[in-house]
Amino acid sequence: MAQEDRGDALLLTIVLRHDQTMNLAEQQAKLAATGFWKDFPPEGIEIVSWYVMMGIGQVVTLRVPPARLREVNVAIEKMAWGAFRTEFYPTYDFREIYQGFHDRAAGAE
Repeated sequence: MAQEDRGDALLLTIVLRHDQTMNLAEQQAKLAATGFWKDFPPEGIEIVSWYVMMGIGQVVTLRVPPARLREVNVAIEKMAWGAFRTEFYPTYDFREIYQGFHDRAAGAE
């Protein structure tokens, strides 16, 4: 769906860096205890992508209405801290723009 069809929403990329002081079982126990797998992201927040980067952690991109940005941040603080170190990056979809540049450049040859 084109970006303009999404209304007033932004993309938020969250890097969930593994805390290597814990093994996987300890990390999963921490996430289960906080309800992370059940309650994240908050209801109505769309997961655009969720990847595992081996040796780094997980990278999640969410579509978030700007008014709900704080809610996502608080959810991470309550449920992910202790299992992950977190980084947040506002992002946007560049694919259509890239494709326009690419098509014009290919046509100029």
